[in-house]
Amino acid sequence: MTYLRAAMLPLLFAVGVIALWWLVAWFRLVSPVFLPSPERTFDELAVRFADGSIWLPLSATLERMIVGWLLASLAGVALGAAIGLSPLARDFLSPTLEFLRPLPASAMIPVAILFFGLSEGMAIFVIAFGSVWPVLMSSIFGFGHVRIRLREVAILLGMTKTRFLIKIATPSALPDILAGMRSGLAISLILAVVTEMQASLPGLGRDIFLAQRSFRSTELYAGIVMLGLIGVLINQGLHRAETWLLRWRPQRQ
Repeated sequence: MTYLRAAMLPLLFAVGVIALWWLVAWFRLVSPVFLPSPERTFDELAVRFADGSIWLPLSATLERMIVGWLLASLAGVALGAAIGLSPLARDFLSPTLEFLRPLPASAMIPVAILFFGLSEGMAIFVIAFGSVWPVLMSSIFGFGHVRIRLREVAILLGMTKTRFLIKIATPSALPDILAGMRSGLAISLILAVVTEMQASLPGLGRDIFLAQRSFRSTELYAGIVMLGLIGVLINQGLHRAETWLLRWRPQRQ
């Protein structure tokens, strides 16, 4: 019963939002030029799936998002392990990282364009730069808070630093790493859309931007709904992967 209730509440909220959207469109509280009805929006999305016009921009956006996120995850975990486990690395790297961390990822787009041009490399660089920080900070926390008793056990067993990293530190930090990766994945989707809008790269972001400029509101909202669906699906997928990878942890009651 508790599981059914937990599943129904989000669904009821979503239905309520769609119903409110329908009422606003039906009573024309906002001009149809700017706010199409849910029926028109979902019909447009269905047509794009039927004629196949959505697959190319969808695949382009997903590819940029995933590649940038994977690069950010690898860099974040590697740097997080170094900073969390090594005081020397922390003293050496922390000042530079603290300088870079507050910079908005969108502010790096002009810099990336200078180095990479209006290319895939530019988009992936910006996505990786923006989505690395949640992974990095979570990894630093996870590796830096390995239990003292586990460190003592590793010393008693005569473990090398590499074996300690693989056998003890990484499993101990894994819950924090995965939490950071989930946050980073959401950021990577946002930045994939932003770079497509800014650099006019093929993708859902460019389609939404062009639809907005020509007042094709149904296409615009269909693109936004598609992005929302992507966000829900990737979050659920990563949540399930996290549950499977952490199946050794005691479940909360």
